[in-house]
Amino acid sequence: MDNKPPATAPDAVPRKALWRQQLVAERLRLPDRLARAEALQRVLRVWLVDRPDVVIGAYWPIKGEFDPLPALFRWQEAGMEADARHASQRRRIGLPVINKIDRTLSFYTWYPGCPMEEDAYGIPKPKDTELIQPTLLFVPCVGYGPGGYRLGYGGGFYDRTLAQLQPKPFTVGLGYTHGFLPDLEPEPHDVPLDAILNDNGVVWPLE
Repeated sequence: MDNKPPATAPDAVPRKALWRQQLVAERLRLPDRLARAEALQRVLRVWLVDRPDVVIGAYWPIKGEFDPLPALFRWQEAGMEADARHASQRRRIGLPVINKIDRTLSFYTWYPGCPMEEDAYGIPKPKDTELIQPTLLFVPCVGYGPGGYRLGYGGGFYDRTLAQLQPKPFTVGLGYTHGFLPDLEPEPHDVPLDAILNDNGVVWPLE
């Protein structure tokens, strides 16, 4: 049974900071993290089968996050034969690049072996590839709670990005079961995710 961080602090911001610290540390120590990752890879591949999207935004995993890129590369490969006669339908994967001025994210084409460089936070990003606009966006979760709300690292990058992207992409949180926070309450700026997947399957929306 997964341990839940205690909800002891009365104020939401210090409590979220405590949760972030505890959940990241716990994630890095998970003795079965590889098995959980393999389970979530299977969940993700199955979930993608019926999606119509051809441009998907993802992320480069840090701090023990689940890595969605192997499943997405398989999704891309699976579409190559079917899309061979329709170049406009070529499946593409994008990774985020931070806009330093307004601190939002733009997505640039990623493929295995593409040129990469580190951003200001030391996270690899595509270098000199095509700007794309995803219709489906996978978002890493430090934690997640009822109603599709996500606990991130506190930088607000995804909230700002989703507030201005038009049309708004379908958003999917990815995380492990240990990250569920039953007491997580949204703040006014928080945008709920459209779906959340973990190593047990689809946990939002509720069926």
